[in-house]
Amino acid sequence: MENHELKKTLKPIHLWAIAVGMVISGQYFGWNYGFEQGGIMGLAIASLLVIVFFTCFIFSYSELSTSIPNAGGPSAYAARAMGPFGGFIAGIACLLEFVFAPPAIAVSTGAYVHFLIPAVEPVYVTIGVFVFFILINLVGMKGAALIELGATIAALIGLAIFYAAGLPHVKVENLVNANSFIGGGGGVMAAIPFAIWFFLAIEGGAMAAEEVKNPKRDIPRGFISGILTLTTATLLTLFVTAGLGGGIGKPADYPLPQALGSVYGEGSWLAMSVAIIGLFGLIASLHGIIIGYSRQTYALARAGYFPQFLAKLNSKSVPVWGLIVPGAIGVICAGSADFANALILLAVFGAVVMYCLSMISLFILRVKEPNMERPFKVAFPVIPAIALILGLLFLYCVIRYSLMTTSLPLFGMNVPLWGVVVVIFAVAVLYYLVRVKPADAPAGESTVLD
Repeated sequence: MENHELKKTLKPIHLWAIAVGMVISGQYFGWNYGFEQGGIMGLAIASLLVIVFFTCFIFSYSELSTSIPNAGGPSAYAARAMGPFGGFIAGIACLLEFVFAPPAIAVSTGAYVHFLIPAVEPVYVTIGVFVFFILINLVGMKGAALIELGATIAALIGLAIFYAAGLPHVKVENLVNANSFIGGGGGVMAAIPFAIWFFLAIEGGAMAAEEVKNPKRDIPRGFISGILTLTTATLLTLFVTAGLGGGIGKPADYPLPQALGSVYGEGSWLAMSVAIIGLFGLIASLHGIIIGYSRQTYALARAGYFPQFLAKLNSKSVPVWGLIVPGAIGVICAGSADFANALILLAVFGAVVMYCLSMISLFILRVKEPNMERPFKVAFPVIPAIALILGLLFLYCVIRYSLMTTSLPLFGMNVPLWGVVVVIFAVAVLYYLVRVKPADAPAGESTVLD
């Protein structure tokens, strides 16, 4: 008989490390592209809206993840609420986020290494580090979680050094100038996709829910401590980077060492130290999101959405093919630094669709299954309603200001990003109609996991 059960090895500290680690690279790069869209003040307002959203979302998500501790995460919640097709669409949206975020992170890793060692070709680092952490994930969840914990703590130490070194040199004129507020309300909305990057993938901790020793108690602890950590870091990172002049000029893929370099010199030990430690932040997120996409792929295959070979586990209870197949797609995407901005936007779009579907699932389940065991209950309906309203606003912003205005360079052509999204979902729906035969038990039923 084939092994389809994941091992319960994780404690709250591991879940905190996975949740924060998946996101921590968002402090080190990606978000700063929002300076071009809304200016410093526009990005700051967008970030405050995003903080409100994620605070409300993560409390609501904690109710779902403790009620249905399933490796499928959002796909399991949507399947329980809306049936197999709803679960499939939520799973595809989640994979869009978790498959396209790692190559963007890997590209930035190459850029950081190139900053430290200019002679090194970034693309080789990008692909090499991606492949290396796919292989590292084969060691099993407990070992992977310990690596994630170490990398996350190192990344937070790097941020602390950045804040301590940068705060004394923050200048008001860098925060308030002619370019600090670009485009008014439209600039704020255009900056939202990049502000989301500060928190993108925090929900991925739910995909480790089946591997948590006491999910009903420990998942809320891990999530809530994670959101508090990231909110504090987001406010400080934005303030210090902008105050050092990081909001002026063309955004770099290494904004923190660049900002420190403007004060201490590019070759200073402080700038170089933050760049070196920043690699741990990028590694933590790359490693954590690889964990996330492998568990999501595994759960979708186990539920009958994807071919069953993707649900096979090795002797360490790792979904090997669920790790390797999406990883191969990511490695291909990571081959060009020109893709980085578009990959970020594709990941953000998938995430926001999944966030909205998860909040809709919560509302449906409150009506459909009022007696479901809910070890953690969010303040209903106010908190999830705020999350859903802001989520729908963010979805509009991502489509209107990102997908409709950005192209992906493919085969010598600039393909509109909205077209890429349409093709992905069209192929997915066609596959569902032709090939999918969901398992007898809905993907959200806990009986599948016992």
